[in-house]
Amino acid sequence: MNWEKKAVSPEQVKDISAKFGCDLLTASVLVRRGIVTPDAILFFLEEDTRFLRNPFELPGMEDAVERILAAKDEGEKVLIFGDSDVDGITGTALLTEYLTGMGIDVSWRIPGGDDPYGLSMEAVEEFAAAYGTLIITVDCGISRIAEIRRAAELSVDVIVTDHHEPQGELPEALVIINPKLKESELSQVKAYPFKDLSGCGVAFKLVSALRFAQKSELYGQPVCLLNTRPVNDAWIVEAAKMRNLAVTASLTETIMPGMVSISDTRLPAFLEGQQILVWDASLQKRVIAKLFGSGVEIGMLDVASEIGREIPQAADKSLLRIKELSTVAKYSGKETTELDVFISLFRSFAQKREKASSGADEQYEMQLAALGTVADIMPLLDENRIIVRSGLRSLSGESAGRIRPRPGIAELLDKLELSGSHFDIKDISWKLCPAINAGRRMGSPETAAQLFFEKEPAVRERLAGELVSLNRQRKQLEEEIWSRAEPMAYRSLPDFDEKLALVYGDDINKGVTGLIAQRIARRFNVPSIAVSLTADGCTGSIRSARGYNVCGLLEQCSDLFIDSGGHAFAGGFSLIKENWETFTERLKTLVHSIEFDEAAEGEAISIDAELPPEYLSPDILKLVDRFAPYGKDNEPLTFLAKNLHVDDLNLIGKNESKHLKMTLAGGKYKWPALYWDAAIRVINKEFGKGDNVDAVFTITRDWYKGTPTPQMMIVDLRKSE
Repeated sequence: MNWEKKAVSPEQVKDISAKFGCDLLTASVLVRRGIVTPDAILFFLEEDTRFLRNPFELPGMEDAVERILAAKDEGEKVLIFGDSDVDGITGTALLTEYLTGMGIDVSWRIPGGDDPYGLSMEAVEEFAAAYGTLIITVDCGISRIAEIRRAAELSVDVIVTDHHEPQGELPEALVIINPKLKESELSQVKAYPFKDLSGCGVAFKLVSALRFAQKSELYGQPVCLLNTRPVNDAWIVEAAKMRNLAVTASLTETIMPGMVSISDTRLPAFLEGQQILVWDASLQKRVIAKLFGSGVEIGMLDVASEIGREIPQAADKSLLRIKELSTVAKYSGKETTELDVFISLFRSFAQKREKASSGADEQYEMQLAALGTVADIMPLLDENRIIVRSGLRSLSGESAGRIRPRPGIAELLDKLELSGSHFDIKDISWKLCPAINAGRRMGSPETAAQLFFEKEPAVRERLAGELVSLNRQRKQLEEEIWSRAEPMAYRSLPDFDEKLALVYGDDINKGVTGLIAQRIARRFNVPSIAVSLTADGCTGSIRSARGYNVCGLLEQCSDLFIDSGGHAFAGGFSLIKENWETFTERLKTLVHSIEFDEAAEGEAISIDAELPPEYLSPDILKLVDRFAPYGKDNEPLTFLAKNLHVDDLNLIGKNESKHLKMTLAGGKYKWPALYWDAAIRVINKEFGKGDNVDAVFTITRDWYKGTPTPQMMIVDLRKSE
């Protein structure tokens, strides 16, 4: 393999280090990974939940909150309808529990083992017959055109919360909350700045907005923040309208004292009817009098002392002085004004008041949102980083108040022998989430869902045991199907121009089509489809490879599907058997237009940093931790170190010696190291004990009886020149 360390600008590295207060090594990794905008850097250097994006920035959020509050006031029946995977179940549990706590008459439902994906006509009609009036979808609904139209006919309102790609026509729901909605699909409203929330993440945002509406007197109240500042011989008057802590409009006027009447500016129209808040009212009034004359008065409320009591660092300081100390200011991406600082202070003030009574419920919600984000393989960028990091800390008992895993998760962790131990994102994605998903894959999604709602500990214990047992059965079933699917996939490649693999059959369980498609995609490095054929029809999954967006392929076959949906790199569909042959023939034509991401095809190893001997110490874990959590679009940091001495070397493996366990000496420390599937390189005498080697590696912790030891995981290695 080729080793590639991207060249970076020393000036840019120094600039980022100075501006954001990080060391040069951290800054160089940020630049090398292309994380250079203030907004992107924020989510790698900060982890406080106050940096989460405002839920009311999601278009439709306030309308959804108002409809739910109305349902509470009117005593309406509400149904939460979620998907049956981890993301959908966690989101359903999160939203159902919060609405129940509000005193709403709420029930939940997910598709059963034989039910199709998404909101069904049966569910709509049964709920309407039971005098239900509001359905809220979780992790589904964006493609349910007919079902939502039927709900409207039955006088049932639908709020869609989803994160899947919209497919042209949008359903006629009362409200749609989806971060993937584009500007063109919205009516004079900005799109959400981060597209990759999970389904549970969207539900988490809805709950956050509902909590703000219930706890804060600022909910729904328009306010206007006003500030003045001198510039040369003039003054700049700045104002920002806010609603639910989001800026809705702003105004800047540059005015020479005594040169214009206030009526000749845009200020009267902008400020009319607003509750005007200022920092240091006496100063602001003096400036206004200087600009427009003593006869002009603007009604304003001074909030400096009240905010200062809540945020002591701001007490008795000017906005200019606070600007110099502001954490948020350095991430604004533009020149920060005193008004920007005022806006940030006002938001922090409101959030602190809202959080004053926070407890286990909020941390339980974060745990669920973290599980949904990891399970659905969402990019670990932007606010997903804060959600997952905070959720993992809470699950590990490391958060404020040392909250433990919530009921349901706790019993499952115990059955998986993860309870009480330190676990990371790999344990979540490789052990916990597959156990939850096993219910769906084995035709019993209700088992997983019930685990999150059950109040009796003994019943939760039993349900957790059932899921672990189902997961063992799932693994066995998957291996049996894989033994037949792998050769079938290989044979299919020529039919699809070597750009796609297809497996199908009545012996492929529909619960594992996604797993099989993923394994084929990894095995042959092409987009792959696995389809279960039954008497009732065809159900399939598609998984991407080499950076190809599979949504386009599904869209070009949408006329053949009963239903379809998904993300850029994973999707699902169903169709009647009569359309199967047409579907496969169309694929043979469509594959000719598939183009792969060249960057995703290479065999090169990207190196984040070369570590000189003095950096080869356990302190390097601080850098590793700063860039965690790792996952999609944020791979583990990869380091290069040269002239490491092989102090010890052993061949290991359960059935045969396939791997290497090594001790590498560099600098003042000796590092334990593992190198998978590399025994053949020692047998072939490419290197051995006593040699000096150059190594590319990641760094992890090896936990033993609660004690961590830093450990290298070798990616590639060669003799030093």
